[in-house]
Amino acid sequence: MNGINRLDVKQMRVLEALLRERNLSRVAADMGLTQQAISEQLRKLRALFDDRLFLRQGNAMTATPLALELGEKVSRILRDIDALLTPADFTPATYEGVVTISATDYASQAILPDFLRRVRHQTPSLRLIVKNVRTDQVERQLMTGELDLALSFPDFLPPSLPYLTLFEDRHICVASPCSPLHGRTLDIAEIAALPQLVISPSRADLKGSHDQWFARQGLERHIVMSVPSFKAAPDVLYTTDLIAFYPASLLPNPKVAPLEVDFATPTFEAAVAWHPRTQNSTIHRWMIELLSRPASDADAQPPGERSADFPPPLWHDDA
Repeated sequence: MNGINRLDVKQMRVLEALLRERNLSRVAADMGLTQQAISEQLRKLRALFDDRLFLRQGNAMTATPLALELGEKVSRILRDIDALLTPADFTPATYEGVVTISATDYASQAILPDFLRRVRHQTPSLRLIVKNVRTDQVERQLMTGELDLALSFPDFLPPSLPYLTLFEDRHICVASPCSPLHGRTLDIAEIAALPQLVISPSRADLKGSHDQWFARQGLERHIVMSVPSFKAAPDVLYTTDLIAFYPASLLPNPKVAPLEVDFATPTFEAAVAWHPRTQNSTIHRWMIELLSRPASDADAQPPGERSADFPPPLWHDDA
């Protein structure tokens, strides 16, 4: 054990080069060292293995049987070391593994459908688990590996987590298509006074994400109802006199219609977060890149793959 502690990678590379070249000066030139430095490394190898290793015969060097035996082992070790330092090839088409993503109710509708389609198209052997976001647990889950990525809003993410903003969305003021409010242009004071529904996935109360935005205008919202998901909101709005601020990316929806207003409605961002320990993971980086770029023609489903009896998406727009 004491002997192996005196053997380093440089000495193994010198031994391998001497076995290949059988000439001190050529090895020195190839390795960018002086001939004296190569001789010193050979001296250390001889002392370590208690063997001459190479005998000089004119301008050439003859290897001893031990040197030849060591050469095979050293070459194997050096290949393994080089493999450690060489990034593993990542080919989506053949990648096999399991990835777990948590997603907000919004992300499940606005991001996941297209993203999962592209994942299936490009990485057919990947298995993917989607969970609901638990804001109070997301940092721990990413740290322990229970989660790989989290799709959420930047304001809901712990400050210690790196994240990438995927896109900006806008809240549109909507109501039932049958609402008498359609056909009018409403100002912000009129909107604030109307009975409103808020979507509050993480807390069951009558507070909305745009309360402060209204407060900065000197207004207080008239919130009368809260539901836990964006998916439930259109059903409620369709059957009531309520209005709501609903993400533009989730429209059109047959159960709601945008109201005409004379002010710019609030915006928000969607983001993907990960843990610093996965910063250099090839699968994590690939999925983050896939999330960050819009679908292109290359990502589209090849013609003819859809079954003839499988209906197209309800709100598919060829335009």
